[in-house]
Amino acid sequence: MLSCQHSALQVSWEMLSILSTGLLSTGLVASYRHPLPLQRLAVRARALRIAERAQGVEYAVQKSDAEWREGLSDMEYQVLRLKGTERPGTGEYNKFAPKDGHFVCAGCGQALYSAAAKFDSGCGWPAFDKIVDGAVVTQTDRSLGMSRVEIMCGGCGGHLGHVFEGERMTPTNERHCVNSISIKYVNAPLGEGQTEKKVLPEREEVTASSILGQLFGKKD
Repeated sequence: MLSCQHSALQVSWEMLSILSTGLLSTGLVASYRHPLPLQRLAVRARALRIAERAQGVEYAVQKSDAEWREGLSDMEYQVLRLKGTERPGTGEYNKFAPKDGHFVCAGCGQALYSAAAKFDSGCGWPAFDKIVDGAVVTQTDRSLGMSRVEIMCGGCGGHLGHVFEGERMTPTNERHCVNSISIKYVNAPLGEGQTEKKVLPEREEVTASSILGQLFGKKD
């Protein structure tokens, strides 16, 4: 995760006209004579692009953009619905280390992580090494010129953060780097029957013998 700066897009009136033309068919812009304020237009255009990348997942919690805006704070909306990122070291739960309880999605209340899954990675955001089975949806995020695995709430599609592996910080070898604003702490255990596990598939260890085995049709 990288910190983001929240500022209005600086575009010329000519580019705004082009953008408006492209959004007319979506209903995001009513007419040329009554254009939306520039900042709102940019935000809605971003929301449209995000919706187009939703992988066709049917989430249990379905709300309109207006309903999300009304029910969330400005920062919650920016992160959960527009995939923003809070500044490192500023989140409420960054250094929060409860012995018991669990964390849920701030958007819909879906159970996500137990307190036992949380650890201090030093990255500037809350870190977890496993998650409630089936609680998230993943997709490849190629923004910012890199490839990362994004994690989204399985209940509402809210952006949580990204998951990284191979750092060997915990036995699961996963680090879920999560925005504090995307989650809420609940001082109660996970529900009965809820278990946690890694979200990424196990990687097969590559050795010289395994490579030779693949070349010659043999196994270790």
